[in-house]
Amino acid sequence: MPGQKSFYEFMISNERPSPYGHRPYERPYVQSKPPVAEDTLKTGQVQIERKTLVLMLKENPRGRFLRITEEASGHRNSIIIPAPGLEEFKKLLDEMVKASNEIPLKTPPEM
Repeated sequence: MPGQKSFYEFMISNERPSPYGHRPYERPYVQSKPPVAEDTLKTGQVQIERKTLVLMLKENPRGRFLRITEEASGHRNSIIIPAPGLEEFKKLLDEMVKASNEIPLKTPPEM
């Protein structure tokens, strides 16, 4: 209709350039922290199928912790368990081992 704007004239395009110019992707809430000095107290390693698990008992000014690192196919993932939680973690791990031994397999293992 004459004098009336179409629906598309009211839409705002996301492809309009920013008035602030091009900015590379930034993670606004992540600040890099300076590295914390860590002492390694004990290290152990186990190979399970195609994965290598490295366990390192470490200590830094914030306390002791266990770092478990999984290395597989060139990728590395780690979890950290604070020392006060190691007993509870061990208890849960023991329960999982027991359940794995007691519960029958649903599918036979591949050979």
